[in-house]
Amino acid sequence: MRDAVLLGQQAVSRWPQDAQFRHYLGVAYFKTGDLKQAQEQLTRARELNPKDSATHFDLALLFLSQQDYPGAAEELEATIKLNPSNAAAHLFLGRAYLNSNRSLQAVEEFKTTLKLDPAMRLGHYHLGFAYFSLGRNDEAISEYKEELRRSGESPAVVYELGRSLLESGKYEAAVMYLQRGTKLDSPNPDVWYYLGKAQALASNWAKAESSLRKAAELNPKDPSPHYQLARVLEKLGRTEEARSEREHFADLKKAQPAAAGMATGRDQR
Repeated sequence: MRDAVLLGQQAVSRWPQDAQFRHYLGVAYFKTGDLKQAQEQLTRARELNPKDSATHFDLALLFLSQQDYPGAAEELEATIKLNPSNAAAHLFLGRAYLNSNRSLQAVEEFKTTLKLDPAMRLGHYHLGFAYFSLGRNDEAISEYKEELRRSGESPAVVYELGRSLLESGKYEAAVMYLQRGTKLDSPNPDVWYYLGKAQALASNWAKAESSLRKAAELNPKDPSPHYQLARVLEKLGRTEEARSEREHFADLKKAQPAAAGMATGRDQR
């Protein structure tokens, strides 16, 4: 890839107004991880040829890698205006919208993706995730199951399906999928956490304790498993241990920043 950068540099030095060479060099920089130079060259390529959909698309991928979702959305919208049948552009635009809290628009983009390319890998997964973000759990479950049918067992799909089933109150089914999730992605503390929560809601206290302790072991700074553990231990009649877990939960929660994200957002549910 360094050779590609060198060739691109030589071409741009000789033909500085050639948008194609600027694009080539930008992509080469992107692949080597030099994001600053990649953005500079791709932006210049876009200025030289604003009607090249591929340049807009690659610039969008760069912005997505930097978690600049509004910037990515703008470039993907331009891509689609120039090439409406680009299924991948609709998929990535849906992801950019979803990460910008524009879930309804994300749903429409994922639907369009699947119309253009019914076999798009993870297309149903992304649509399911968008539905889940809107609280439309039954539709999310349907999409996740369709993704599993088409693509086989993916750790992310199995995990999200288990979470959607849990949120829908289908605890036994949630346990089944989340147990599969722990086999597919054993180091993931979240799958153990939600498995423990589902087991607790299904009144399987001993197994819930085991799963929640595993979640706490894998992510010692997360207060959430300790909150759930306290509830489980109360049900098991182990009040002193429950009190200790509540104290541990409070200490960890206090140590977290005010906007700590998922861990603190889920602990009281």
